[in-house]
Amino acid sequence: MSSVEQHKDQLMHDLNQVIRDAEELLKNTEQQSGEGFKSAKARFEHTLKNAKAEVERIEDVVVTRTKEAAKATDVYVKENPWQSAGIAAGVGLLLGLLIGRSK
Repeated sequence: MSSVEQHKDQLMHDLNQVIRDAEELLKNTEQQSGEGFKSAKARFEHTLKNAKAEVERIEDVVVTRTKEAAKATDVYVKENPWQSAGIAAGVGLLLGLLIGRSK
């Protein structure tokens, strides 16, 4: 399992835990000063903090991989300018045909 998939699985687990904790928190709102409310609130805050941290980690992974892909594309274009121009022209032609058909 890749690290991205592990992060995704952990995030899903954390988000599900947030939902369960929120449901318990709602059940205990009648006893706002009671121990059950305080305990559920503390667990909810902890789970939410973990979920936010996981989202930030996943964002960092996505940003890093996007930058790596952009850099690799830049290197490829610089090393193969004619092939890149041909690919760009082909994509442009296809888009032009698709746009022309939709009118």
